[in-house]
Amino acid sequence: MAAGRKVELSRELLRSSKVAKVFPESDRSISSISFNDTGDYCVTAGEDDSLNLYNCKEGTVSSTLYSKKYGVTLARFTHHKNNLIYASTKENDTLRYLSVHDNKYIRYFQGHKKRVIAVEMSPIDDTVMTSSLDQTVRLWDLRAPTCQGLLRGEGKTLAAFDPQGLVFAVGNNCDKLRVYDLRDYTKGPFATWAVEDAQYTPGRLPEWTSLKFTPDGKQLVVTTTADIIYILDAFDGKLLQRLVGHSGTDDASSCGEEVCITPDAQFVMAGGRDSHLRIWDLNTRDTAMDNQPFTTLPTPHKTAIKVVGYNPSNAMAVTGARELDFWLPSLS
Repeated sequence: MAAGRKVELSRELLRSSKVAKVFPESDRSISSISFNDTGDYCVTAGEDDSLNLYNCKEGTVSSTLYSKKYGVTLARFTHHKNNLIYASTKENDTLRYLSVHDNKYIRYFQGHKKRVIAVEMSPIDDTVMTSSLDQTVRLWDLRAPTCQGLLRGEGKTLAAFDPQGLVFAVGNNCDKLRVYDLRDYTKGPFATWAVEDAQYTPGRLPEWTSLKFTPDGKQLVVTTTADIIYILDAFDGKLLQRLVGHSGTDDASSCGEEVCITPDAQFVMAGGRDSHLRIWDLNTRDTAMDNQPFTTLPTPHKTAIKVVGYNPSNAMAVTGARELDFWLPSLS
């Protein structure tokens, strides 16, 4: 399924993307997506309590596992290709560290008291960062069951690692960002920014659903429940752009999985309520704050697109609703 040769992403290439493979429909939506480090595999979590592992090169389902008792969401590959960590949706808010190879749990991480809304694997080591509706951010080491660090937030609390794994950002109350040095976070943030949008009263921005650093570490992408995606300067918190022109999730339980950034940090892709896939060019710079998508691609999905991902190694996009689609560009 991979493109077969290295290609440079461009508007034309992305505009030419076509669905190359459709996987069977489930009776429940997909809730999260993650690629492993090499891009050979991706894993999705479903609202039917399933974990599906896909071989991206062959375009096949490698395995399907279930977490019927505890539910599953925000499944993430660790740096070991056969191991995943994911959040529970039933019974408790424990994180579960799973070996896909033999379908056995390696470890449990207990501490959150409410639904986990972010699971972030460090880009450089076995540190995992999570945030929850209990207004805390927790740091874990995959080798130990106990929490390694705890930060208390305010209001809805989100978190994200930068691409170097040395800095992390915490979003509080859907209008404030705090940035920490991972090696010295107990001393507090080294920067705190109030995020402002002239279209909204201060402190009354649309509800945030996730934070994501762009792969070059220069910008922060803030997804929301509205038809707006915010692009912020990662060094001073300034609002650079509003990505508009799509049908946002309109779902407060969303974790921003319907939005992704391409590996070159140039494009943002997003699905939404109307089942279309839209793509923005972050390099678009003019006097207008609002950035419209340069292309809107129809999809075979019959329901809202809940997950969008882009392979870190190959020119392949993935969209998911109740079924999963692999997309490839037309290289002709």
